[in-house]
Amino acid sequence: MDHIDPICPFDASQYTGTPDAEPCERSLPVRERIAKLDALYNAGKEREAGQLLERSRAEARELGDWRGELSMLSEMMGHYRRGMEEEKGLQAVADGLAILREHHMGSTVSGATVMLNAATTMKCFGRAAESLPVFQHVARVYADNLAPEDYRFAGLYNNMALSYADVGDYAGAERHFKLAMQAIARCPHSENELAVTLCNLAELYDKQDPEDPRITDCMERAWENLNAEGLPRDGYHAFTASKCIPSFDYFGFFLYAEELRERVKEIYEGT
Repeated sequence: MDHIDPICPFDASQYTGTPDAEPCERSLPVRERIAKLDALYNAGKEREAGQLLERSRAEARELGDWRGELSMLSEMMGHYRRGMEEEKGLQAVADGLAILREHHMGSTVSGATVMLNAATTMKCFGRAAESLPVFQHVARVYADNLAPEDYRFAGLYNNMALSYADVGDYAGAERHFKLAMQAIARCPHSENELAVTLCNLAELYDKQDPEDPRITDCMERAWENLNAEGLPRDGYHAFTASKCIPSFDYFGFFLYAEELRERVKEIYEGT
């Protein structure tokens, strides 16, 4: 796919400089569109969510609103990961990074957050080695601009760990999974995120030693978090549970996996 080659190699200097602070003359109602998007996801309407994103991006471009377009591209990266649409996902990455380069947004928190989404998408579609310099740049920007307890570190470390695991750096992966759990523990109502990280950590231990007793401990702790008292059984929980089900199946926790499948079905049918 020649059209996505500009993703690699990553040169952080291309993204830095004085950020473009000029306001766009007309702008997309981004918050309104994201609220609609969340409602569609909560109802399990993935196809309609994708259509909304494509329309919204096109509208932002027509308005000349590069910030709105960048927001929609960032959401599109996540959407195409959900649907495992590789070509569209990597194209969204290339387009988003191009906007960040043009407007010198790489040293801002908002720009780095889009880059985090881009790196996560690259990893998802087999480009873990290319994603790591992007993750490392995001880590530097976050460290310079965010408080250590900021929730955004959790997503950064978790996804960074997955890329380290994919390139065979298991020590780096374990270190970053543990950093992710430390960051998650500082956030309220974070049981969904902790469950996913524990499943990821179990899979990391399995790659090194399928008999590692820590695997069972991780999976039991993931189950406890998915069933934490007061945890909302909403669309986000259904999405998280869906991400954990393959791990429960793989490690032989079939009753847990089946209960989660029923839970996900009930959540989506009830919305």
